[in-house]
Amino acid sequence: MTTVDLRPAGVQVGVGRRSLGDTVRAYVALTKPRIIELLLVTTAPVMFLAERGVPDLWLVVATLVGGTMAAGSANVLNCYLDRDIDLQMRRTRRRPLPMHGVSARETLIFGVLLGIAATLMLGLAVNWLSALLALTANLFYVFGYTMFLKRRTSQNIVWGGAAGCFPPLIGWTAVTGSISWAPIVLFGVVFFWTPPHFWALAMRYKEDYAAANVPMLPVVATETRVITEITIYTWATVLCSLALWPVADTGALYPIVAAVLGVAILIESHRLLGKVRSGVTGVDLNPMRLFHLSNSYLALLFLVIAIDAVAFA
Repeated sequence: MTTVDLRPAGVQVGVGRRSLGDTVRAYVALTKPRIIELLLVTTAPVMFLAERGVPDLWLVVATLVGGTMAAGSANVLNCYLDRDIDLQMRRTRRRPLPMHGVSARETLIFGVLLGIAATLMLGLAVNWLSALLALTANLFYVFGYTMFLKRRTSQNIVWGGAAGCFPPLIGWTAVTGSISWAPIVLFGVVFFWTPPHFWALAMRYKEDYAAANVPMLPVVATETRVITEITIYTWATVLCSLALWPVADTGALYPIVAAVLGVAILIESHRLLGKVRSGVTGVDLNPMRLFHLSNSYLALLFLVIAIDAVAFA
């Protein structure tokens, strides 16, 4: 009798015993290291701002290690909960669970244990306020975004993306033990930055999200509306970034660089808006240019925060 393989093209079930190297690589991939990189970029520079100089090296290491574990835990649990739609999307079907690099049970256990270890690491080596903030971000990402918002509303990434805004708060509280307006402003920067960043990516993969029945904004709205909202949120990001200057009393370097970076990303968002209004559609819009630029924008903005804090200490 002939059997028919109904799995998407390119997806294969692992055969035989996994090597130790394959297993380690699968577990690392579950944590989504590239996403964690961005979270760390918004943690460490804020510690320099809070210290008004160079913070204690051990404190930085402990905060980043704990933050990496916390973010990794959230990403692992996201992979566990989204394993059905990951199998249907080209962008995600080669992740460890669809490829059977690890089992669902192993993934769940790994995610939970990593979250517990992260909370204890931050609580014992940094402080319990930072640990609580990291745990809150983790739980909100898993239960608020992944389990509730993602599959129910086109505003999923707007509110669900708030989970990724906690690293500035964690970095600040690691140094000061309290929260003030400066990290709240930076929370706002990441909050407003997230929708245009993610919607640009979602425009590129909207067929994937449509096939998985995930109502990302580019799936349910016109390209004109999506890019209009991208532009609005980009303006909000830039204005919020400039608010840090008076709130945190930064040196002169920060507002100059923030303004230059803001002009660059605004030009790109308005380029997209102009193209869609002139009738350009689909791949010709090239939204990935904005996606890649938004990565550089956030990394450079937070880098200059650290440089400014040291230079004008």
